[in-house]
Amino acid sequence: MLLLHGSGPGTTGAGAWSATATALAGRVRCIAPDQAGFGHSPLPHGSRGGLQVWTERAAALMDELGASSYSVVGHSMGGAVALALAAALPERVTRAVAVSTMGAPGAPLSPDLDALWGAPPGPHGARDMLGRLLHDPALVTDAAVAARAEAMEAGKDAFAALFPPPRKRWVDDLALSPTTLAAIRAPVLLVHGARDRVTPLGESALPLLDHVPDVRLHVFGRCGHVPAVEHPGEFHRLLLDFLA
Repeated sequence: MLLLHGSGPGTTGAGAWSATATALAGRVRCIAPDQAGFGHSPLPHGSRGGLQVWTERAAALMDELGASSYSVVGHSMGGAVALALAAALPERVTRAVAVSTMGAPGAPLSPDLDALWGAPPGPHGARDMLGRLLHDPALVTDAAVAARAEAMEAGKDAFAALFPPPRKRWVDDLALSPTTLAAIRAPVLLVHGARDRVTPLGESALPLLDHVPDVRLHVFGRCGHVPAVEHPGEFHRLLLDFLA
């Protein structure tokens, strides 16, 4: 299973998916790379990233690993990449899960996504970002803020090139056309938080129901942008049931 992280500053494959990989250990082989421009994966020379780059890199990674078929799970930006990968490689992608996903045709730039992409490094920026990502304020602990601030500082130079203003163009770049979405042959599971302010349910997941042929949607109440953090047990059971 290929796990693709989202686009927040300081995000890495390990940071986003280590708890999921641990929960699924022994049942699924999990691959959770840093996407280009994040963590230890540099952008190609002269590139600002974007859906095509991230999709091609994901496909190339799985080719290099010799994976002839695999499922793909993506969060937020990674959800759009997961759907694009499923459309491009119908003979390889067996199932796709898009969590709090971007990628819906015509989706707007939410104020919270705009603020998230523009969050400054440091504890204040980290606390503000986590407050936008998570519905439950009790999860925005000092330890979580410190860890995010450290990750934001480590990746600030690379991230500065990814989503400069005006930022609506980056949402548009991640949008998939109705034709592309209709080409997806794998079963698709959409997972979303009812209180997601970054990619609101009505603007992000619900429109995809009109375009993806074999699709189902699971909505978590009392949940923001990161179901894997706010409802980890149920989220992991949901993944296992769908993959089975």
